[in-house]
Formats: sequence, structure tokens, C-alpha cells
Amino acid sequence: MQRPFVGSRALATGAVANKYRLRTEFRAVFPDVYVRDDGLALTLRQLTEAAWLWSGEQGIVSGVAALALHGAKWVQDGVPVDLIHPNPRAPRGIITHRDTLFPGEFGLRAGLPATTAARTAFDLGRWLGRNDAVARLDALGHATGFDREQVLEISRRHPGARHTRRLNTALAVHDPGAQSPQETWLRLLVIDAGYPRPRTQIPVDCGDGYPRYHLDLGWEDRMIGMEYDGAHHRSDPDQARHDIVRHETLAELGWIVIRVVAGMRRAEILRRLGRVWSSSVRTDRRIA
Repeated sequence: MQRPFVGSRALATGAVANKYRLRTEFRAVFPDVYVRDDGLALTLRQLTEAAWLWSGEQGIVSGVAALALHGAKWVQDGVPVDLIHPNPRAPRGIITHRDTLFPGEFGLRAGLPATTAARTAFDLGRWLGRNDAVARLDALGHATGFDREQVLEISRRHPGARHTRRLNTALAVHDPGAQSPQETWLRLLVIDAGYPRPRTQIPVDCGDGYPRYHLDLGWEDRMIGMEYDGAHHRSDPDQARHDIVRHETLAELGWIVIRVVAGMRRAEILRRLGRVWSSSVRTDRRIA
């Protein structure tokens, strides 16, 4: 990976011979920040480092870029880089926030100064709309297992922070058990439709005392599960064979599993769930 650098510094030290070579052999990412022009799209890691260099190495990586530094999945390379930095005149591709950071809310992460997991959750919950915030919090929780109480403590430490109601709303339905944004979307769909909050990653004992399968989400007391099947479930023959055996086994155990794929309408999903729900019988059964 080509690392970004400060152009004026490279010229001053002789790392790049002259301005002509700087213009022709390298690509400007942000003002006075360059990377060798190899014709490839920049990764989020490159953009994040470039944004930090643009800030004079003073900004603190936050938001979605910090989420990626914490190892969360499902973060696209092209998203803007959030920096907690006082300069309001950020170039395109950088979003600056004049927020206060207290000791313990930031540190080095993957070689860059970034907000902690709890502080990142605090920011994502306030800066994003509810569904996007929950999806990002789910990804962060899955990667780091951040402590919700630590996030609330940060909120108490910043009584004047904007949009804390958004944060509280997102935290109330956050679940680190979600393993993809699609699973988060499906969970929020059924919660918003008025169903009890489902449990995620439900272990299913197939008779030998050990959980062989896990359901994306569902309700153990009604033996109803829901799963979001990605494209690989249909394109990978081995995965398809595994799915056939898996769903036959779950059915034999009494589970009704509603499978959801991309393109299904919300009304169709809820109609299928409603049919199953109305015919199911609530029991005291609980899966360990």
C-alpha cells in the first residue's frame, strides 16, 4: 500500500526531487497531501492517514473512519473521513467536528490517533440517523464489545453535546450479535413493526448437547427464526448444500425459519412473519 505524504515536506527534504515530479508522478489526495499515482482507488486507510496529515497531524480520527480502525467490518472505502479538529474549512472527503475530547476518550489505534471504541459509539450514535447509527454500533460492538455504560458515562461528561437523544435511541436497540448490516436492518424491521425484540445468534442444540447451528435472530419461546441470506448462499454450491441440510434439521427440531434475501419488500417479509406468528404457540422453551 502506498502511504500518503506531505508534499511540501517531501520537497524540502529531497524525498521528491522537484514540483514537476510531484505533479506528474503523484496524486493530490488533499491540499499538500499526496500519494504515488498507481491508478488504483485509495483505501479508507490511505484516506484516513491522508486526512490526518492534512490536519497537520493534529486531528483525531473519529466516526466511521475510527470504526474501521477498530476492526469493524462493512465499512466502505469511499466514505468521508471524520476528524475531531477545529479547522472548519475541510476539503471534500473530510468532515471536521469542533467537539471536546477528554483524556481517556482517544488514543493510538492502528498507528493513528483515534477515538476509543466507547467514544466512537458516542459520536456515531449522535451524528448518524437512527438506522445507520444502529448498524454502525452493531458493527462496532461485534468488533470491540464496547461497554454501553462507558458510552453513557461519556454522554454525562458532555452535557451540552448535540443529538444525545439520537444516541440513546440507537443504544436502546443496539445488538452486537448482528453480523451484517442486513441482519441489523431485519431486526429493526420487526422491532418497528411491534414484535418483541428478537434474540440474535440463537444457538440450536441438535440433540448432542452442543449447538451445531446459530440462527441470525428469532424468538425461542415461539420457535421462530429469521435469517438474511447473502448472495453466497445462492452462488456457492457447498454453501447451498449445507443450507439444505441445515434447514431440514431445524424443521425437524420444530423451528420455523423465515429466510430473507435482497429485494424482498418490507410488507412481504412482515406478512410472512405475521402468518407464522399467528399460528405459533408460545412456550417456556429456552435455548441455552
